[in-house]
Amino acid sequence: MSDRTLTAADTPTGVSAPTTTSTHVDAGDAGYSKDLKSRHVNMIAIGGAIGTGLFLGAGGRLASAGPSLFIAYAICGIFAFFVVRALGELVLYRPSSGAFVSYAREFMGEKGAFAAGWLYFLNWATTGIADITAVATYTHYWHLFSDIPQWVLALIALAVVLTVNLISVKYFGEMEFWFAIIKVGALITFMAIGIFLLASQHEVGGHAPGLSNMLDHGGLFPSGLMPMLLIIQGVVFAYASVELCGVAAGETKNPEKIMPKAINSIMWRVGLFYVGSVVLLTLLLPYNAFTGGESPFVTVLSKIGVPYAAGVMNLVVLTAALSSLNSGLYSTGRILRSMAMSGSAPEFTGRMNKGQVPYGGILLTAFFCVLGVGLNFVVPDNAFEIVLNFAAIGIIGTWGMIMLCSLMFWRRAKAGLVTRPSYRLPWAPYTQIVTLVFLAGVLGLMAADKGASRDTILCLPLIAAALVGGWFLVRGKVARTQREAELREAAKPQA
Repeated sequence: MSDRTLTAADTPTGVSAPTTTSTHVDAGDAGYSKDLKSRHVNMIAIGGAIGTGLFLGAGGRLASAGPSLFIAYAICGIFAFFVVRALGELVLYRPSSGAFVSYAREFMGEKGAFAAGWLYFLNWATTGIADITAVATYTHYWHLFSDIPQWVLALIALAVVLTVNLISVKYFGEMEFWFAIIKVGALITFMAIGIFLLASQHEVGGHAPGLSNMLDHGGLFPSGLMPMLLIIQGVVFAYASVELCGVAAGETKNPEKIMPKAINSIMWRVGLFYVGSVVLLTLLLPYNAFTGGESPFVTVLSKIGVPYAAGVMNLVVLTAALSSLNSGLYSTGRILRSMAMSGSAPEFTGRMNKGQVPYGGILLTAFFCVLGVGLNFVVPDNAFEIVLNFAAIGIIGTWGMIMLCSLMFWRRAKAGLVTRPSYRLPWAPYTQIVTLVFLAGVLGLMAADKGASRDTILCLPLIAAALVGGWFLVRGKVARTQREAELREAAKPQA
């Protein structure tokens, strides 16, 4: 069956479009097991919204932007919710393991699917390199591993997570479930301790908890508004992978029941865990007590004498990095298979093993992560920073494509060609437009920043040229794949 589109636009005159289902069929959706349960999807949604950006990155951001960091987290959290809610509406319209690549194919054609898929691959290939670099760095914290080269630790981490991903989706779901449990448990424990310190007025490093720590050291914006705006690009990266639950919908039974609950829960979890924990941190200590080289949670716990606080939090951050690597291998495997079935990705990325896992795409992503192992060998001190900025481009591109698909879906619904499901992105089309403007603004902030962020923006023409050149290389194969599928469809006996 072709994964090219037979859209509602092709519906004969006088025949109404289906209420919530699509006439588009994606060949990349066939062959998967439906082994992800409700608890898996819920924890995938949580895990996608909580990562190293909070556990580790918040310290440096507090030091540079001050208490206003919670505003940046709140703003980016709202737009992250809009993105995942838009994707949720599309999932309810038509669940697909190809997710936004499949929707781009339906609403923008193969060119849109090609761009969406390879931008997503850029995101996760570079994020995977960052993740294994982080795992190796965090593992060096313990003296037992301090003599092992960073690249060896990175390779071991990749091998373990790759093996789990290749067995079956159930093993991926279980690993992600327990990773998320660890992250959420650590945050809840810290917040409980923080609330106790605040309520009891127990001193933290010689400071009495309260609003004075937030307001008496230069106010919310101790260094002005610009530092808070500039860190938004890093905060966006902290929310990366919230879209993962949309990919998981293709291997879930009853996604129409599971997905709305999982997606809606992201909003209050973002408010509680990100905004709430940052506010709590700034109430417990002045912003200048935090540093970029230490988790802010470790800073607080160590100042009240909690034993092994640094070791425990290092384990949590290590878990978050492994979780991200696990998610990246999973999602790119599914996305690349959707593309391979239409001819816009290498043919081997469409292959599946006996466990119904698209191993070809997973191995391709893992190969690029191995290049990251090499990066750890050549420039171990700069590997993380180099890839992080390219991942940001991939994230912004992916979120932008999701919102464009949502906008085009809304336009078709207004034209009466499709019917939106009852679970919808609110305030459309303004929500999509404002989100796209926000994402463009993030690119502008990256260009205004100095160093690696600006250098990454300067690489945008190269990324665009690579996408255009790649499309010209595969367009012939895409056209042949479509013609072959149409011929097979025409040869089928009519019902």
